Amino acid sequence: MKRALIVVLFFTLLFSVGAKNAAAGQAWAVIDADTGRFLDGQNENVRLPIASLTKIWTAFTVLESGVPNREVLISSRAASAEGSSIYLKQGMTIDSEALLYGLMLRSGNDAAHALAEHAGGSMEGFVDMMNDNALLYGLNDTEFTNPSGLHDDQHLSTARDTALMLYYAMKNERFRKIATSKNYVYREGDEVYSWQNKHRLIGSDSGAIAGKTGFTKVARRTLATYFEKDGKNIIVVTLNDSDDWKTHTHLAQKTFSAYNLVTIAKKGTYDILPGIEAELENPIRLLLKKDEKDKLSNLIRIPRDKGKSSKGLWTVSFDNEALLTTEVLIQR
Repeated sequence: MKRALIVVLFFTLLFSVGAKNAAAGQAWAVIDADTGRFLDGQNENVRLPIASLTKIWTAFTVLESGVPNREVLISSRAASAEGSSIYLKQGMTIDSEALLYGLMLRSGNDAAHALAEHAGGSMEGFVDMMNDNALLYGLNDTEFTNPSGLHDDQHLSTARDTALMLYYAMKNERFRKIATSKNYVYREGDEVYSWQNKHRLIGSDSGAIAGKTGFTKVARRTLATYFEKDGKNIIVVTLNDSDDWKTHTHLAQKTFSAYNLVTIAKKGTYDILPGIEAELENPIRLLLKKDEKDKLSNLIRIPRDKGKSSKGLWTVSFDNEALLTTEVLIQR
């Protein structure tokens, strides 16, 4: 009897270790799309391959670089890029804006290479720009080795960092316009390109308005989605999830049910010190659970300018971490 018990315990131990290792290869994160605050997740800080979710940062880096929108000559290296493609041909020219649509809607690796050469002078130079940009925005667990997301042992990020990539990128108006497009048609002479967004939740009843799909044999399925519902905005990212469409819909519904959109400060004028008022032009609203309001604090910075009116800053913090800052008009 004792021997049988030992065997059972040994089998259970092996099974538990195997299950833990499998889970370690998967991760997900949900963040507030208005503030970037982390709301929920699992293994959200584990560094994993993210496949074509990389292209969120590729597009954002191109747009942030300030490189002008112009015709791009497609090199042999771009035309022969491995993996998913929008079928660019060596020697052809195509508008860089169209390349951004081909990158985000159809996940073209050839578009990623062409844009890298356009904005960075070379693929290697552009990858340096991507990594510099990641450090600038605090994506400290992210490293890029290429602009497309093709597998490389050093090309890694986390679910949380990837969610922040989409958070920052969606603040760029041009990126937002591209990422929220359901389809795009580009004409150049006799050539016509028509691209439909691969992200099948966009435009559905789920409330998804933007996002990016990804897949490699190593990373498996990866997905990023920006959801909107009743004024609430969240971003969901899953890495290595075989049922990601269903997972994203479930996590969005769960988060929208758990969090309320709370007005922290109404639009209007506030007495902050004797003889000093702060005028708030727009209300301040945050996604909060029922028990979280007590963790908030407000700080108003008053400029030293002694003029009758000047610009100040109103900062709202959660657990002593600044969530958002907005301008206020200081009246004396």
